[in-house]
Amino acid sequence: MEPAALPEYARDTTAERPWPVRHLNPKIADYVARMPEVWVEGQVLNLKRWNSLFFLTLRDTDLDMSINVTIPAAALERAVPEGQQVADGTHLVVRARPSFHTKRGSLGLQAAEARMVGLGELLARIEELKGKLAAEGIFAPERKKALPFLPAVVGLVVAQQGDAEHDVVRNARLRWPAVEFEIRRVTVQGPRAVPEVTAALAELDADPRVEVIVVARGGGSFEDLLPFSNETLVRAAAAARTPLVSAIGHEQDNPLLDLVADLRASTPTDAAKRVVPDVTEERRGLTQARTRLRQAIGTRLDREGILLEALRSRPVLTDPLAGIVEPREAVVTTALDASRRAFGELLHHRATELAELRAAVRSLSPAATLERGYAVVQLAQGAVVRDPAQVAEGDTLRVRVARGELAATAHAPGASY
Repeated sequence: MEPAALPEYARDTTAERPWPVRHLNPKIADYVARMPEVWVEGQVLNLKRWNSLFFLTLRDTDLDMSINVTIPAAALERAVPEGQQVADGTHLVVRARPSFHTKRGSLGLQAAEARMVGLGELLARIEELKGKLAAEGIFAPERKKALPFLPAVVGLVVAQQGDAEHDVVRNARLRWPAVEFEIRRVTVQGPRAVPEVTAALAELDADPRVEVIVVARGGGSFEDLLPFSNETLVRAAAAARTPLVSAIGHEQDNPLLDLVADLRASTPTDAAKRVVPDVTEERRGLTQARTRLRQAIGTRLDREGILLEALRSRPVLTDPLAGIVEPREAVVTTALDASRRAFGELLHHRATELAELRAAVRSLSPAATLERGYAVVQLAQGAVVRDPAQVAEGDTLRVRVARGELAATAHAPGASY
């Protein structure tokens, strides 16, 4: 029985009619072989030579991506300027064609030409990135965070081997023995530096106990310090919430990490002096402050004592009642005199008013009219006669004069008696 024919196209494959690997890989290799050449840039990693070929990995400097490259030794050697050499960490540009290894099922590049990225070009790229990040405000002074005065725990990112860790820890503890460290040992140069330093920063930044982070390295060549100018690392440092100290220890060329850090230290030793205070100086400062405080309090107490003694010697405090009794008697006497004068004036004024009222009443009284010779005639019932018609012949009348009353009998006018 003949085996069933394989599907011609990938779209025709099914679970019942799959392609075997031996059938798929050549098809992929054939497809990849038709791809055009491409110029690719990356950082060299795992460089090895086998006979007339170099095998290496080109790694992206920003993302954790890489691809294997094979290049003739002669082509790679032509790319190296005199006095230099290609090594792990070198930035390389290669002209290569994609290739697919059918047995391993892996994709790679077959390079025919290579160029080293020179220092001038690297500097230009860093300057371009610097301008871009500055325009975004990442280096702005107002973004800088103040370092804590006395951090209990310091995060430290250092090389796996080197003096930077010793310099920071030893000098910090000489200044403040109680300080604790959370140390992350990473690769600080080469292709693995950016992802490892970035991961260590993120881990320490997420630790609530860490109050300040120090990234320390004991200097190095320009190429060695390139990871500290990497955009991914710089942006990770800018995003950190914990205050960051950059102590790369390279005075001539400042990596971009120095610009984004909240504080730049010239060396790891300088970083140790910046992150913790000197206990000896602090004690000396406290002693001086106590002395000045005692002197200030003593001077103030002496001055207040002199003032208090002066106050106590005043007559008003020597004999407190003396200032009260005599003025009180004088005040009472003065008040009595004033009251008498006021009361006398009031009586005189009221007497004058009374005399005037009396005169007015007298002038308006009927008695005053009677004094002038007038009389008031009243009927027997007491009604005042104002009209002769009120009186009948023979009525008894009362006539009131100034000195008394008279009785009279009414008669018609002209009648004889």
